[in-house]
Amino acid sequence: MMKIRSLFAVLILLSAGNGVAHATTYALPENSNDSVITQFHDDVPLTRAEQDETLLDVARRFLLGQAEIVRLNPDVDRWHIKKDEIVRLPNKRILPDTPHEGITLNIAEYRMYYYPPVQKGAAPQVMSYAHGVGRQDWKTPMGKTSIVQKVKDPAWHPPESIRREHAANGDPLPAVVPPGPHNPLGAYKMHLAVPGGYLIHGTDIDKIYGIGMQITHGCVRMYPEDIEALYNSVPVGTPVYIVKQPIKVGWLDNTLYIEAHPDLEGEETTLAQKVDTALKLIQKAAMTASAPAQNPPEFDRAALNKALTALDGNPVALYQRLPSPVSLSATGHAPIIR
Repeated sequence: MMKIRSLFAVLILLSAGNGVAHATTYALPENSNDSVITQFHDDVPLTRAEQDETLLDVARRFLLGQAEIVRLNPDVDRWHIKKDEIVRLPNKRILPDTPHEGITLNIAEYRMYYYPPVQKGAAPQVMSYAHGVGRQDWKTPMGKTSIVQKVKDPAWHPPESIRREHAANGDPLPAVVPPGPHNPLGAYKMHLAVPGGYLIHGTDIDKIYGIGMQITHGCVRMYPEDIEALYNSVPVGTPVYIVKQPIKVGWLDNTLYIEAHPDLEGEETTLAQKVDTALKLIQKAAMTASAPAQNPPEFDRAALNKALTALDGNPVALYQRLPSPVSLSATGHAPIIR
């Protein structure tokens, strides 16, 4: 077995002006059994604050969720980033364990994955977006559903339960909130075939920094740019898979990665339970038909414990395998894994 080699990260500084802020599209791995997508190969993307700001401002600029960027920068003051301070951005992501079609919402990571139809002659892609999910008392429902209706510039008719809640907090709501910048649905909404009126929708200017948090009444809330792009891309009938996968495992170029996220509000699993879940996923990944490995493989236990303790959503390498015989070069030797 090949041991994991140390990886030397090349740090690169990014700014929203070079197009990264809208870089939500990833090429799917060439190997259909790989499930790790990467924006910058072998790099750790960083950005430098051009003025005093907050970490939420950086998240907004790069269309990232609040919880996501906070976890990646545990030593950065969320509310006060000084000019020229360096902020880390996400790079790799492990795709959720769902069919690569339609939309997948992994509420455990506050992130959506949309698999557009593959165009003739083009490489398959996946688009990833940050989103907010339901609070502990208004949980987003799990399971497979679909988009059954799309509405542009919707009015909001607050349910009586939400009107009572707002009234109790001294913030009464009207029976109808017309379209506009203060409409919580934003400029677009898409109805899901789920009892109770669950939606994928935009946001108003008052709640835009709540993207990537457990903050809604069960619906899925997105940035204005993202919901517009999704609304214009997906037709009625598109399948939607709503899952909760706080721990994900996947291959990329013969390296096995693990990605771990914290429990949602109101839920609590022990480290032992997280390890048990991870071991089952590692064993499943090791038995993929394309490259069977010893069961389970001799992976890096320290890296596993670090990932399950940090819970920062950053994929961590656990194990590197020899390439399968079909991937050997014409000389009969295994190619160098970079």
